[in-house]
Amino acid sequence: MKLFIDTANISEIEEASKWGVVSGVTTNPSLIAKEGQKLEDVIKKIVELVDGPISAEVDEGLAVDMVKQAKVLAKIHKNVVIKLPMTMEGIKACRELTDLGIHTNVTLIFSVHQALMACEAGATYISPFMGRMDDAGFKSKELIEDIVTLTSIHGYDTQIISASIRNLQHINDAALAGSDIATVPFKVLKQMVNHPLTTAGLKIFADASKK
Repeated sequence: MKLFIDTANISEIEEASKWGVVSGVTTNPSLIAKEGQKLEDVIKKIVELVDGPISAEVDEGLAVDMVKQAKVLAKIHKNVVIKLPMTMEGIKACRELTDLGIHTNVTLIFSVHQALMACEAGATYISPFMGRMDDAGFKSKELIEDIVTLTSIHGYDTQIISASIRNLQHINDAALAGSDIATVPFKVLKQMVNHPLTTAGLKIFADASKK
């Protein structure tokens, strides 16, 4: 399973890009707003740091307007992926952009039937949300497992990006469920190297070395 970083913070992306494990970046309007910059300006900086898929989300609305905005964003760099909402207009835009050869990421997916619609529209990626599923009282791991089954049975090329990652267990669940990608906040990515037994073992080795 590949790891993407879910942030629009350039400092975080720059540091994570040096680890050699981050294959792409996802952003959303909330993350962009936190940086106080224009979407286009942030994306231009990100593509210089990570050589992989960079999701840039268009404003939710009519398909014609989303496609228009998507064309502008897609011209920034070949790695730009257009992030679209899971709405009927978003699906229409996905089909049109796919036919134009522009990569897409349909986001805010919470069910198999939504995933099916996005796959049929030719989405390059789909983003089921784990944290928000758990918040609503559902089991997010089962959602990922079911969508993996869907794409496998029917041979869709669409890749699954497990999103709304809140903790290490979400990463474990996504990986074991067969997700293609997990997009992870910077804070949680840093936690992935840690384990109490690793820390304890390092202390034992360090103490032995001193002796």
